Amino acid sequence: MKDAIIQLKSLTKCYGSQRAVEDLNLDIHKGEIFGLLGPNGAGKTTTILMMLGLTDPTNGSAFVCGFNATRNPISVKKKVGYMPDSLGFYDHMTALENLVYIARLNGLPENDVVKRSTELMAVVGLSSALHKKTSAFSRGMKQRLGLAEVLIKQPEVIILDEPTLGIDPSGVRDFLTLIKRLSKEQGLTVLLSSHHLHHVQQVCDRVGIFVKGKLLAQGNIDSLSDRLFGHSGPIVSIKLANSIPQSWPMEKELRQWETIRRITIDNDTIEFECKQLITPALVRFFVEQGYNILSVHQKDYGLDDIYQKYFEDIN
Repeated sequence: MKDAIIQLKSLTKCYGSQRAVEDLNLDIHKGEIFGLLGPNGAGKTTTILMMLGLTDPTNGSAFVCGFNATRNPISVKKKVGYMPDSLGFYDHMTALENLVYIARLNGLPENDVVKRSTELMAVVGLSSALHKKTSAFSRGMKQRLGLAEVLIKQPEVIILDEPTLGIDPSGVRDFLTLIKRLSKEQGLTVLLSSHHLHHVQQVCDRVGIFVKGKLLAQGNIDSLSDRLFGHSGPIVSIKLANSIPQSWPMEKELRQWETIRRITIDNDTIEFECKQLITPALVRFFVEQGYNILSVHQKDYGLDDIYQKYFEDIN
């Protein structure tokens, strides 16, 4: 996970006076799933196009699998599988026929194209739709077929631009599980671009928050949370049946717990800032001490909180 397979250095793209991407510096490591997170129009797709050598940067460079994407775009394309947000297939052809056609375009040996295509259809869960025309495919099935097309040339890196767009919740969960499994089993590096926070949080090892052409932050959820909110653990609020007295004897004992960073008491509610998840232990403690608990709320600072915090800071 230490080797950077994607290196973006001062990458900038201007359209006239508008800066679509500004001074982007980012390393993505081999074998990780990295989420590029930002609203529509943030510059995510423009960044991807520069990484693929499909548009030239105004300044800076993009190195993918050791190749400069501007100078050696063909070499990059041989190593990278790209799935755009809008997929197109030949509707009059079956799923297998579409995949075989793509395999031939990618130069796979003729005696291997049908076998490889059939195997990949099984990998993405479309074996039962092998001979079904793609005109009858749902959006989720098309995404799976698109993933098979991406994998047909056995890439080192796959780039997925808004891959969960228009898929129902069950389909999204299955698709993301598939991505995570393939990354782990095949050692694939995955760059996933999305504006869906929850989807990114489910599957990515690290995320980059991208707004108005700038990468505002990058890291895993815990490190970003710690940077923004001053801690990386959960907050647990326990509401009791009765108000807590000013000199509460239990407070001193609880403050000695190594897993508790801070205790705040407000009338009948106690809030604990913790180093790790200790909700069951706290509940057990109060029950054993004879307190009646009315409610327990556990707060983890997730990607939604982090994202909103960055928007507060720039707006």
